[in-house]
Amino acid sequence: MSYEMMSNLVGAFFTLCIFSFLYKDNPFYQMAEQLLVGVSLGYSIVVTYERLFIPYVWQPIILKHTWALIFPAILGMLYLFRFSRKLGWLSRYPIAFSMIGVGMGVPAGIHAGILVQARQAMVPIETLNLFLILLGTITVLLYFFFSKAHSGAYGKFVGIGKWYMMIGFGASFGMTVMARISLLIGRIQFLVSDVLGLIK
Repeated sequence: MSYEMMSNLVGAFFTLCIFSFLYKDNPFYQMAEQLLVGVSLGYSIVVTYERLFIPYVWQPIILKHTWALIFPAILGMLYLFRFSRKLGWLSRYPIAFSMIGVGMGVPAGIHAGILVQARQAMVPIETLNLFLILLGTITVLLYFFFSKAHSGAYGKFVGIGKWYMMIGFGASFGMTVMARISLLIGRIQFLVSDVLGLIK
């Protein structure tokens, strides 16, 4: 039996184990799920060691004597104390420093999520697309303004914002479903073509 055939049979077995969850939760599905988590974690540890720790920590400190990296290296290793009950509090220090990065990401998030949207609503309305952007921005914002009852003409106007949100949520959900369906099609093609050889 060739290596390719063996790998295809192993892949088909675990694919069917995952698909068995469609019937009910069973030991085969749990085995495949736990094996996936374990293999992914082991692989990520090796990749992190080879591609991050060695070139960015070990070689600069030991070979190039870049002593300034010792402090962030030790700070990062404090994460390992999460596994200790007595010294687990040491892992809070790198978490606190990582919050600095979160804080630095807030202005970028505000710029991308609010300022760019506001800028698009302030340009001269020359096309239908710009008008629809302005209408959607105003109506969605007013929909969350609960100090005034959503009734009468005002209620119908802010109801347009609800339609905008439903269309947006529907498009996002549709993209998610399409991504999952493409994964399913890929697995079925693997079983039918590579394993069973029904499609050449």
